[in-house]
Amino acid sequence: MDEFFDDFYNFGRFGPAIDARKPTEHALNKYKGKLPGKLLEYWQLYGWSGYADGLFWTVDPSEWEDILEIWIGGTPFIERDTYHVIARTAFGDLFLWGETTGSSLHILTPWGMIFPRFQPDLFAERGADRSLQLFFASKGRDRLELEDYLKKPLFERALKKLGPLDHDTMYGFVPALAMSGKPQLEHLQKLDAKTHLEILAQITPRRIMQDIVALSKQKP
Repeated sequence: MDEFFDDFYNFGRFGPAIDARKPTEHALNKYKGKLPGKLLEYWQLYGWSGYADGLFWTVDPSEWEDILEIWIGGTPFIERDTYHVIARTAFGDLFLWGETTGSSLHILTPWGMIFPRFQPDLFAERGADRSLQLFFASKGRDRLELEDYLKKPLFERALKKLGPLDHDTMYGFVPALAMSGKPQLEHLQKLDAKTHLEILAQITPRRIMQDIVALSKQKP
């Protein structure tokens, strides 16, 4: 375990890993040269797994290609880079890795928000492996939470009420927030993740948020 993953696993309290699935040699070869070698190393060591009791999941990108296309297919980002879903949260947030831009897109699916964060100079300086290591080391459980309408975290309460998740399930609002649903525990259900995200993509308007990195570089 390198120091960056140790920060994530131990200091960040994401360990132990649960429901680990070991990647095949075919999967590793498929993404060699497309995704950071360090990510493939993590896959070999820890598998595709759930962390923080299922709040955060590393995933097989090939299983999420259709969902990725549904969510960014009609946006300018699809032409900017070749993306792969490398992780998601218990509530369906998607973390996308661009082959030339790294961790540059995060999709908050319950709200239809796409957060770009392009740092080409910094990505070139750090390189793919170090950028990937920092992606994990910078994660915090509180930053992956979803809050209810009273600003109270939902995950621990959902876990207690609805039971643990696996690779194929997530907690989703019924009715969806886009259909005037309310973000509260009583409206959460344990759902098939891909089916729910496909439905959300059909009924939730996309909102492309401002790139805070690009915004900070603008001259006043």
